[in-house]
Amino acid sequence: MIRRATTADTTGILLCLGAAFQEFRGDYTPQGFADTVLAPATIERRLREMTVLVAEEGGIVGTIACARNGKEGHLRGMAVLPVWRGRGVAEKLLAAAEAELAGCTRVTLDTTAPLKRAIRFYEKHGYRRTGRVTDFFGMPLYEYEKKLGTGSTPLSK
Repeated sequence: MIRRATTADTTGILLCLGAAFQEFRGDYTPQGFADTVLAPATIERRLREMTVLVAEEGGIVGTIACARNGKEGHLRGMAVLPVWRGRGVAEKLLAAAEAELAGCTRVTLDTTAPLKRAIRFYEKHGYRRTGRVTDFFGMPLYEYEKKLGTGSTPLSK
């Protein structure tokens, strides 16, 4: 089940992010890793500033956040527990986030080179590198984008 997160989900989201990115800890700078897996203060800010979705199956098994700025949407913080990878959770989270961004003509996300599996996943789902590369706490951060139609409908509030 995919649903909107609440403040009661903060611990589950933090555990999910930590578990999903643990294998990449050595590939990230300490600041980059901390910004990726979040902390109590930063998850609260994300819940205020973005729509955070969670996948539940006896607990939180995945998460993604999205936000819109006019006709542009942005995705952040996609994570699926390692034992749940390959079971369709990521596809459902991505579809729910894109539906939440209904009316946007473009959706972006940023990712790092170590996340090869995630990059393949995003490319499989229509995201393409824009060529924009920024600094992410001493690491290159690559922007991807997808053009969206207007046929999706957002989750009910």
